Amino acid sequence: MTPRHVVVIGAGPAGLAAAGAALGAGADVTLVDTAEQPGGQYHRMLPAAYAAAHPERLQHGWGAFDRRRRRVLAHPRCTWWPETAVWALERPAPGEPGPPRVHVLRGQADGGDRRRHVLVPDALVLAVGAHDRVLPFPGWELPGVFTAGAAQALAKGERVVVGDRVVVAGTGPFLLPVAASLLEAGSRVLEVLEANGPATLARGWSSRPWDLTAQAAGKARELFVYSAGLIRRRVPYRTGRGVVEARGEGRVEEVVTARLRPDWSVLPGSERTTAVDALCVTHGFSPQLELPLAAGCALHVSYGGEFVAVDDDQRTSRPETYAAGEITGIAGAVAARAEGAVAGWIAGSGDPAAPALGRLRRSRDQGRAFAERLARAHPIGAAWSGWLRPDTVVCRCEETDYATLRKALTNPAGAAARVAKLETRAGLGPCQARICGPTVAELSALGSSPAAGAGPVEGMPAACPHRRPIAQPIRLGELAAPPDPTKENDS
Repeated sequence: MTPRHVVVIGAGPAGLAAAGAALGAGADVTLVDTAEQPGGQYHRMLPAAYAAAHPERLQHGWGAFDRRRRRVLAHPRCTWWPETAVWALERPAPGEPGPPRVHVLRGQADGGDRRRHVLVPDALVLAVGAHDRVLPFPGWELPGVFTAGAAQALAKGERVVVGDRVVVAGTGPFLLPVAASLLEAGSRVLEVLEANGPATLARGWSSRPWDLTAQAAGKARELFVYSAGLIRRRVPYRTGRGVVEARGEGRVEEVVTARLRPDWSVLPGSERTTAVDALCVTHGFSPQLELPLAAGCALHVSYGGEFVAVDDDQRTSRPETYAAGEITGIAGAVAARAEGAVAGWIAGSGDPAAPALGRLRRSRDQGRAFAERLARAHPIGAAWSGWLRPDTVVCRCEETDYATLRKALTNPAGAAARVAKLETRAGLGPCQARICGPTVAELSALGSSPAAGAGPVEGMPAACPHRRPIAQPIRLGELAAPPDPTKENDS
């Protein structure tokens, strides 16, 4: 009997676990990722050319990850495709079984010799992860202002110091490992600012504490390590405070921080200016939904956002298409690995009654409870738009400012979403609304002026901004060239 061909998109904790489980179930696996090495953001590795003596210095659980990585990549039924971008998913014709065909480009993203290939899987596992969400504020477009994820990627993946005097700000537990990575790479972190105050954090984390029992040991260990590092380096961690402005000539030179009320409105008179040469900001994560939506997967609202809906076996609404990791909910690496293992085992036609699945599902369900708690403890305050000024850039690609957006939203002639989008250009730049899309959707729902009490306005799309038929940039020459016939349907 011919083994099933399972394609796994994404080689982070969820994708790597899915690949390992599918191999264990007897399937052939093609593991695809845009990076040179597996691991995703959580286990981002230095390039092999660095020949690092201690690659684990910025890693948690390095030993287990390294064993898992080596086992998967060395398996005779695994084909590892690094530096491979999935630019489109082609759904089967109505009535035809199976998952979408996978269109990929192999080669360096900035190279001129990328080749197109087509994979025709028997089952598809989507484990494409999430990226930082950053709310706009005056000066956020200045050079030297980084998303926290980008700063951590540079520190972990290249040992690049983003600055000598750095402030880390936003909301969520991710602030702590980012600060730790920057310190280890050689930056001086002046302070870590959590926008939500003690009362909000306490309500979120202390409610139903028994739900956290199963994950308490691992999470407490991570928290201790990060907290100890901050204390040892004398880095203050302040709650209820955020960055509301960045200033500088040509690059960031100082930031304005302020005390925030529970709704994230600024407490007058609490502003303080700090000299910096880099600022790292994150306000949670946005799941990368381009490929799930291209595959036709249904979404549902949970954990404070839109995520891919899955059943108990990680099946999506599309035949033979599975989802795992942060696209189903921001729940951390442990839950992502459990979801990936369930998805990979079922996708590979493993025994659905296997005893190990019960343990994996319990771990996954505990992770989902953690995700709900995380969303309650670190919400985005409704009054954040009060930070904005008329000239604040909202869409960095097209340099659309807040005044232009408000004008379009209150103009009856531009009430249709498409008209407003064309009028403001917001979301039409190179990132295709990946960064500004959620922000524009929220601002459009608020209407012309939250302070004026305006209700929702039909204007910029309030729906998920991730619908695009071409998920990654592709050159016209690459699109015109035929797929490599030696790799089509390869596994």
